[in-house]
Amino acid sequence: MKTLLPLIAFLAPASALAAAPASLGTFGDWTAATYGTGAAKACYAFTTAQTSSPTIPGRGAAMLVVTERKSAHDEVTLSAGFSYPAKPTVTLDIDGNNISFYTQGETAFTTSGGAAISAFQQGSSAKATSSAPAGTLPGGGTVIDNFSLAGFSAAYTAITTACP
Repeated sequence: MKTLLPLIAFLAPASALAAAPASLGTFGDWTAATYGTGAAKACYAFTTAQTSSPTIPGRGAAMLVVTERKSAHDEVTLSAGFSYPAKPTVTLDIDGNNISFYTQGETAFTTSGGAAISAFQQGSSAKATSSAPAGTLPGGGTVIDNFSLAGFSAAYTAITTACP
């Protein structure tokens, strides 16, 4: 978990980072944690890709994250481990339910967080398909990251309890 927490820090507001991160536990393939206190408290459930293809030199960890804050609930993001190209296509397939994402830098966001959460709770795996970064694969190419949903429901319960 120590290696994953710095990857999550980029999602936390600066005011929330004043307090040290606190683990809520590991649930199957998911980890739950909190940052900050009071109104600035944020709670995260996250997992890294079990498999990714193709291999892209210098790529960071691909991560699927669900965030709960007092001001915003069910935020679902993908961290690609690379900067997305201009106008990428990013989708997440959860056992046949497709969720679309928009991007900024190395992160993809969805406006369908509630639908994604519902699909995560009922699903067993999620497959992220995205455009490869410019110049890394012939013809642009596609990157596929596979995530396990084992333990998601318990991790989600932990973060929604900690950040109601």
